[in-house]
Amino acid sequence: MAMSIISFKNKPIRVLYILSTPQNLNQLKNKLTEMELNLDFRKKLKKISSVELINDVAIFIYNDGTKLYLEVS
Repeated sequence: MAMSIISFKNKPIRVLYILSTPQNLNQLKNKLTEMELNLDFRKKLKKISSVELINDVAIFIYNDGTKLYLEVS
């Protein structure tokens, strides 16, 4: 289990990766770059408190406790 900080649109996001490799973290960064033009996703990302990365699935945890699952592979 390791932790890293990534940045999306100048917003730092804590990423806790469990059962994942640094390669999965790179895939997450690539997926965020792909989603950069999606306005709905960008609005939702402003409310993210942290991300858990388990294998090739990113779990975005919002401030209110709800979660969004995103496959990053």
